[in-house]
Amino acid sequence: MHQESNVPSERLSADFTLTGGDFRLTFRATVPGGPSRMSDLLPLVRSLSDTVIGETCRTLEASGRRVSCASGCGACCRNLVEISQVEARRIADVVAALPEPRRATVESRFAHAKERLEQAGLLERLRVRDEWTPQEYAAQVDSYFALNAPCPFLEEESCSIYEERPITCREYLVTSHPALCANLDSAGVERVQLPLQLFNAMARWQAPQKGPFLEQWVPLVLALEWAALHPDEPPSKTGLELLRELLSQVST
Repeated sequence: MHQESNVPSERLSADFTLTGGDFRLTFRATVPGGPSRMSDLLPLVRSLSDTVIGETCRTLEASGRRVSCASGCGACCRNLVEISQVEARRIADVVAALPEPRRATVESRFAHAKERLEQAGLLERLRVRDEWTPQEYAAQVDSYFALNAPCPFLEEESCSIYEERPITCREYLVTSHPALCANLDSAGVERVQLPLQLFNAMARWQAPQKGPFLEQWVPLVLALEWAALHPDEPPSKTGLELLRELLSQVST
C-alpha cells in the first residue's frame, strides 16, 4: 500500500502486500487514476484470487495432495451459489452480450430455474436473503441443494463461462473424490482451505451490512433479475481508493 506512481497520467500503480497465516502475497496493481467503478477492478480481483489459489495448489501438491475438481464434475454447480453484487451485474452483462440464439437459451435456463424454485417454495425467500437468520441460511442451503437445480451456465457438467465464473466458484475446491460432493453433508468432502478469501471481500465491498451477515451476496440464479432491479453501481471513486477498500475487507 505504498509507493504510488503515475503510469501514464490516466493510470496509477501501487504496491500491496496481503498476508494470511504463513501466506504472503506482494504485488503491484495498476488501476484507473480517475473516477472508477468496482467493475473496472473485477479482472484484477479475479487475478488475485487465481494467484492465491495457484500458490495454495502448489503447496498442496508439494505435500502429496491434489485438487480433484475437473471438467465433468458439476456437483458444486447445484449448490446455492453466492456471488457479489458487482459480479451479478457482470453476469447480466455477459448474458446480454451473447449472440442469438445463445442468449435466449441461457435466459430460458434462468427462467426455468426460477420456476422450479417457485414451485418448491424457495423463490420468495431467496429474494430477501438479507432477512435470513443463520439458522435459515443453513436450511435454505440444504433445501436448494436437494432441489438438484443446475446452474444456468452448466453444460455437460462443465462451466460454459469458465473465464467469467464468479470468485466463489473459483475458491470452491476439494481434494477428496469428486463423487463425495454429490452429498452436501458428506463427512468425506475435504475442502481446500485458502489462506485468503477474496469472495468475502467482494461481498463486503461497498455493500452496507443488512441483517446478521457482513457479506451481501446475490444468488447466482437470480443475477439477471437482481441486476435489472439494481443497474447502477455505487458512486465512483478513484481506482486506488476502491482497491484499498476492497483489500481492507480481505479475510483469512
